Amino acid sequence: MFSKEERDAVYKAIYTRRDIRTFLPDPIAEEMVNNLLLAAHHAPSVGFMQPWSFILVTSEEVKARLAWAADKERRALAIHYEDSRQDQFLNLKIEGIRQAPLSICITCDPTRGGSHVLGRNSIPETDILSVACAIENMWLAACAEGLALGWVSFYKKNDLRDILGIPPHIEPVALLSIGYTDHYPDKPILESSNWEKRRSLDDLIFTDSWGARRSRS
Repeated sequence: MFSKEERDAVYKAIYTRRDIRTFLPDPIAEEMVNNLLLAAHHAPSVGFMQPWSFILVTSEEVKARLAWAADKERRALAIHYEDSRQDQFLNLKIEGIRQAPLSICITCDPTRGGSHVLGRNSIPETDILSVACAIENMWLAACAEGLALGWVSFYKKNDLRDILGIPPHIEPVALLSIGYTDHYPDKPILESSNWEKRRSLDDLIFTDSWGARRSRS
């Protein structure tokens, strides 16, 4: 049973968590890093296969190579947008990879647990979904610890494999930048920049079948 204060703290982390793009160079205490890793490692996973592994990156040289891979992909993706939308996209910051004292690549091993994993045999992508649960756990723990975390989403997986020495059968799922920031926004960055707005929850809830709106008494 949670006390009211404990429940409030959980919801505060959920509602205030943000995807951060700018970081201070201040180092992170090892105990705090371990807290994030433990939080991620206690995520639920299909068949309890625990498919995640964590590559901790602190080398300036390796971070520079990761930043190069992200910038290369960002520029390649810009062709999909036109005019002001392209300018908005190119203004999205990726310097966080270089700025943050720590980056973590979280991977998925689809072979962990052997040829038969309870649940995964029916729905193979549940191993990736399990890793996503670990990522969210880490993100909420970072928020609770007063840390900033940014999910880098511009890169080719093979670039990450080459840079970090990831075997071909291992999936790099997320590249995360972690550190402190002097600007923790009230709203998601893409919402503040008018890239997108938060959708109405009522429009996303159906009852018994797709499209059947939930009735309000």
